[in-house]
Amino acid sequence: MTAKTSHRALALLAGALLAAPAVAGPEEDRAAFQQYFETRFPTIATEDFINGAYALDPVGRENWEAIEEFPPYETALSKGEEMWNTPFANGQGYADCFPDGPAIAGRYPHWDRERGMVITLPLALNDCRAANDEPPLKYKKGPIADLVAYIAFASRGQITAVEIPEDDPRALAAYEQGRQFYFARRGQLNFACSHCHMGNSGTTLRTEILSPAYGHTTHFPVYRSKWGEMGTLHRRFSGCNEQVRAKAFPAQGEEYRNLEFFMTYMNNGLPLNGPGARK
Repeated sequence: MTAKTSHRALALLAGALLAAPAVAGPEEDRAAFQQYFETRFPTIATEDFINGAYALDPVGRENWEAIEEFPPYETALSKGEEMWNTPFANGQGYADCFPDGPAIAGRYPHWDRERGMVITLPLALNDCRAANDEPPLKYKKGPIADLVAYIAFASRGQITAVEIPEDDPRALAAYEQGRQFYFARRGQLNFACSHCHMGNSGTTLRTEILSPAYGHTTHFPVYRSKWGEMGTLHRRFSGCNEQVRAKAFPAQGEEYRNLEFFMTYMNNGLPLNGPGARK
């Protein structure tokens, strides 16, 4: 296959993701999305996409693996475990809300038919707190990131398996809104999420390799050296919007929950490996 033919093939695969719902559905989108990256990076094993840019950069991977021997998120894991095991003021705890926990990350995000909305793990944790008369946790960093890190660590190896109920058009609408968000240009730089993490994935921006979108949701929350602390997936969404000079949406608002719904569905079949460490 020539470079020109390869480029055209990738463009056609990307175009399939933008097809109208009447032509393609979520499962067709997912197949095209995953094939796009497997064609773009034919030497990368499918499960290795969970490692982001480190699947593409041997030197960066070596440094990352060294860091993982004494991961910077260990403190978060300890704090999260303490939170999970500490009763609320009424004597109840997270385990009463999630009796099968703490290894529950693989259940999220999911469509809640009764509430007619996407439920993410941080939202479910705050729902638990509200049900027990506890104040909500902020969604971008701090205790919520520690708690989700502990749950993510306990859930490692679970397979991403988001379901979109075919008999509930509201679920499909939420998925479509998330998909449209991913491909929509925004901000003064007029960039979409897909510009960096699909079309330019694997290329270098300044000194950083742009990671493939395939696998993005598997390793959150992450400790970023840039932050010097843990952060949630929606904190990263906010940062990306701000980098293209667009106003960020509220963490755990409908826009970002639907975006997470779409992105996680695209990663169906990949194992969870959070929390992660990134630059």
